[in-house]
Amino acid sequence: MASETDTAQEAKARREMTLVIITGHSGAGKSEAIAAFEDGGYFCVDNLPPRMIAGLGELFIHEGSGVECAAIVSDVRGGEYFDELLQVLDDLERDGPEPKLLFLEADEATLLDRYKETRRRHPLAPEGRIVDGIRAERELLAPLRERADIVVDTTDLTGGELRRRLAEELLGTERAGKLALTLLTFGFKNGPPRDADLTLDVRFLPNPHYDLELRPLTGQDEAVRRYVESGTQAGEFYGRLMPLLEFLVPAYVAEGKSHLTIAIGCTGGRHRSVTVADRIRRDLENRDDVVVRVKHRDVPLD
Repeated sequence: MASETDTAQEAKARREMTLVIITGHSGAGKSEAIAAFEDGGYFCVDNLPPRMIAGLGELFIHEGSGVECAAIVSDVRGGEYFDELLQVLDDLERDGPEPKLLFLEADEATLLDRYKETRRRHPLAPEGRIVDGIRAERELLAPLRERADIVVDTTDLTGGELRRRLAEELLGTERAGKLALTLLTFGFKNGPPRDADLTLDVRFLPNPHYDLELRPLTGQDEAVRRYVESGTQAGEFYGRLMPLLEFLVPAYVAEGKSHLTIAIGCTGGRHRSVTVADRIRRDLENRDDVVVRVKHRDVPLD
């Protein structure tokens, strides 16, 4: 009886599992595509030989794997194993989880230009002319293109535009096209964060640390906020900072950037940086093109 139950559960998992296999021309944007799926919450694997795809799919459907959506890139980098991809697709369609094949392509001139820009060798012409590799790959991939569920021509798309298109048309997530903005507060005495895109030093603002009543509090407390924002410096700072962020956020979204970390530092990372981060959050969190998350790195240290 238990085995029948397990079989039913596995069958249900196979039906509900979302598996996307990404392939296509080298230089057509597979790296950008897998990044879009990763941002959309998919479990992603790049450059997986076809014969390993079925085994990975079996692992995904087991109870406890925690994987409901997966995207896998498999292309000519797999060498001789790439010929097996068509058979793997047949096997998956029969046994599940049923895959969706996404094929990315671009015209010859565009692919050639992209290879010239990156100065990389084509996988099918490591010692020869890039154009010969492009043409050989196009011929090799023709059966897969015919088999594809979705074909996307990236000739006229930037990387950001491709990610946004996939997010909007395939992923359908609420956060598609939105910038994931992290406001990270820190104390310079503990060292600056290494993953910041922009860093703001707010040590010029009044420091509550020297007020014995305020010292145990944080920038989330109203008394600390009033202290930090007293005088004219905070107002002048916000007056310059907020218009800058109003300009930068849509510019980053238009470029296709999906994550932005703004680090805000004061001496200890407890008062001034927290106050400023909270002010930025309140100003930006109601925008339609941004999702704001606040992380106070050094507040727990004290």
